[in-house]
Amino acid sequence: MKVLIADKFEDSGVQGLRAAGCEVVHAPDLQDEALARAIAETQADVLVVRGTRVAEAALEAGRLALVVRAGAGYNTIDVAAAARRGIYVSNCPGKNAIAVAELTLALILALDRRVPDNVADLRAGRWNKQEYSRARGLYGQTLGLLGAGSIARAVIRRAAAFGLHLVLWSRRFDGQDRPLARQEAQALGLDPAAAAVALAPSPAEVAGRCDILSVHLALGPQTRGLVDAALLARLKPGAMLINTARGEVVDHQALAAAVREKRLRVGLDVFAAEPPTATGEMHDPIVGLPGVYGTHHIGASTEQAQEAIAAETVRIVRTYAQTGEVPNVVNLSRKTPASHMLVVRHRDRPGVLAHVFEHLREENVNIQETENVVFEGAEAAVARVNLDHAPTPALLAAIRDGNADVLDLRLIAL
Repeated sequence: MKVLIADKFEDSGVQGLRAAGCEVVHAPDLQDEALARAIAETQADVLVVRGTRVAEAALEAGRLALVVRAGAGYNTIDVAAAARRGIYVSNCPGKNAIAVAELTLALILALDRRVPDNVADLRAGRWNKQEYSRARGLYGQTLGLLGAGSIARAVIRRAAAFGLHLVLWSRRFDGQDRPLARQEAQALGLDPAAAAVALAPSPAEVAGRCDILSVHLALGPQTRGLVDAALLARLKPGAMLINTARGEVVDHQALAAAVREKRLRVGLDVFAAEPPTATGEMHDPIVGLPGVYGTHHIGASTEQAQEAIAAETVRIVRTYAQTGEVPNVVNLSRKTPASHMLVVRHRDRPGVLAHVFEHLREENVNIQETENVVFEGAEAAVARVNLDHAPTPALLAAIRDGNADVLDLRLIAL
């Protein structure tokens, strides 16, 4: 199996793929037409990317069967185009959660103690202990979180050690206004004794109750611009807002206005318009506002996180090479569009399923999914065939009576 890695990637991952029997072509920094050409020239089976955009033209350029996003978010990949071509798209969720959580807490601490301003004044030869001694401190404040994914949970575990109160909203708890139950906390991997979490019924309610609002939402139609002017208006004057998720989740014009009007203190690792490459000019005016600190979209960029992501990428590719199955697939249909299941009990002989499929084809019945399980001794098997519509009684009779190795048929409406 040939693997094209089109981004910088840990050497442990490259060696792990080679140890799994893959032929690896490592060509960092491929973009656009160059990426499409490389896919066509290498005829790679698997493409591994980090931040590189994978457009439909690239997906159509060769014989790709799998695209692995070596990270969590996959908004840089044309997932719909991959689905149309039957190309798996997989990611590495949760492997960078600790790194992003650490940066989230770093931004909170930096805002509270104005660490960058301290450093800037010292480097400029200015000593101002009187000014920088003024800080509220985190203990006893309320941290509000939007989202309950792996990163938010890692933040909760660390925030509890600072003595922060915690209030949470996520779609899974939408509309609920109560403490997080012990069983729910345990299901999320939280220690109920260490981190008491209150659920809020809406994002606006979280904003109204917290001193610090931290965003941990994936980007989608429902979350784009979710942190808007109305939500920001619920924050207290001087509150903090942290975004280490996706820039598009926050309305940056509304945020800039709130910084000026409500003296919000803001920590951003993601922005509305980031440079398309790892280095370049950055002209977002929000970074020049007082009380706004920014980092360079580096939340997941620790050595620990990248090693974990590399190991997960190797696991995904190895599993696919050895079993044909793909862990962490993001573009499979969650529910089969089939309306009926045809259960075929048959002798395990050549041509039986071909007989069944040929009769279905003749009547234009489309097969959506199929599974064939073989009994001990390999004398008999049962095939479960999901269909887009019900076969006629005449077709079922032709399948049943046309091959002596078909033992029984059963049609189930889904």
